[in-house]
Amino acid sequence: MNWQILMSGGPEGGDSGMFTLVWFGLIFLIMYLLLIRPQKKKQKAHEELLNELKKGDKIVTSGGMFGVIFAIDNEKNRVVVRIGNDIKLEFLKSSIAAKVES
Repeated sequence: MNWQILMSGGPEGGDSGMFTLVWFGLIFLIMYLLLIRPQKKKQKAHEELLNELKKGDKIVTSGGMFGVIFAIDNEKNRVVVRIGNDIKLEFLKSSIAAKVES
């Protein structure tokens, strides 16, 4: 028995390189469609949310803290969030997870 023919997948063996290339291309396409593309859409939606924020919006931070935007500093990329009557905390804009509809 010729082991070299069995290991190459057949007597010609030249098509196995092309098959491997197509296989990796399909895997990359599936990974792009299932992982990369939805993540980019989610990131773009989050950036739009951050750009549309204004004073008085009710928000929740990525840490789960609820509050109302008191002030926005676009130069420093920060927001001041009012948590209670006299409690104001400063957060990075990127730490805002979502707007809260009341």
